Amino acid sequence: MRDAYIVTSVRTPGCRRGKGAFKDTRPEDLLTHIMNAAVEKTSNLEKGNVDDIMIGCSFPEAEQGLNIGRLANQIAGFPISVSGATVNRFCSSGLEAISLAALRVMAGWSDITIGGGVESMTFVPMGGNLPRPHPEHARVQADLYASMGITAENVANRYDVSREDQDEFAYQSHMKAVNAQKEGLFTEIVPTPAAKYVLQENGTYQKETFLQDFDDGVRPTTTVEGLAKLRPVFAANGSVTAGNSSQTTDGAAAAVIMSEDMVTKLGVKPIAKLKCYTTVGCEPDEMGVGPAVAIPKVLELAGLSTQDIGLWEINEAFASQALYSVRKIGIEDQMDNININGGAIALGHPLGCTGAKLCATLLANMQRFGVKYGVESMCIGGGMGAAAVFELCD
Repeated sequence: MRDAYIVTSVRTPGCRRGKGAFKDTRPEDLLTHIMNAAVEKTSNLEKGNVDDIMIGCSFPEAEQGLNIGRLANQIAGFPISVSGATVNRFCSSGLEAISLAALRVMAGWSDITIGGGVESMTFVPMGGNLPRPHPEHARVQADLYASMGITAENVANRYDVSREDQDEFAYQSHMKAVNAQKEGLFTEIVPTPAAKYVLQENGTYQKETFLQDFDDGVRPTTTVEGLAKLRPVFAANGSVTAGNSSQTTDGAAAAVIMSEDMVTKLGVKPIAKLKCYTTVGCEPDEMGVGPAVAIPKVLELAGLSTQDIGLWEINEAFASQALYSVRKIGIEDQMDNININGGAIALGHPLGCTGAKLCATLLANMQRFGVKYGVESMCIGGGMGAAAVFELCD
């Protein structure tokens, strides 16, 4: 198989659901902007050169429905010949889309593709607008439909992840994100137009736009003491709180992927190769353990060990599951190389976008430090884990 080269990987800021900068910005507009930015940042690339676009979305309905992977590329001005699809693997949808786009290149079916993700948790709520579990099967395997928060409580209880450790992990996520913002380390972010509706003197509302250039969920005033005062959300005597859980967020991300022949033809300098990607199932009622089973599998496929990995992006769906996964894999001694700019507890988890978002962050940091191998991983609703290995190009 051919190599698949990621030549550009960018994201919008992540903004808080219902309260943040993107609360009035439709998901199609977020996705349109970031796809256009990805093309513009890729030397000599014309939209008509792109063969196919794969977009991850966890709840592809309402404003995110009707195959947003196709609709948004047409809104963005791609030629009618450029096809598009929407991919759903819940929390790994964005990474799944990148892997499928890369596979098309690796198989020789395409020379240039785009993989990405989008989620407006403001416009389409967690669980969708009208969830309807199968009535008979829900009696047999109710855990398939369990609240993600309950699964996080299960992980904390079964694997002895204390409330104190969860709060400390959450605090560090915010502090790393605060430092990254202060030092201008989020180089993968593209300033993105955001809509707002302003009340006029005549009582009507006028749509206006402004540029949003930072993740607006980061809380610089976070303290361990403040986190300790928060009440559990999912169980009366539980340990999972709003403070040690990921933020629900709006955002989009995109990556341009090319064959070696096209990289040479266009004179593009690639960032990294997608070396391996894998998924694996786990018990639905402790879905957060996903990275702990997916990472060993992807490392075996890649012929690597944990010591070969210079940087990690392990999605912080909840502090309990992220901490357990780190401990189970045996990389507690590498905490300085894990989520170095903060994770979803501080920066947000825009479901279908997160996999593509973390790719952009990981590759930017691999470039900054000259790290040869980086791993991205996440747990997935329904009981799964996903992980990918990226190899930095010389």
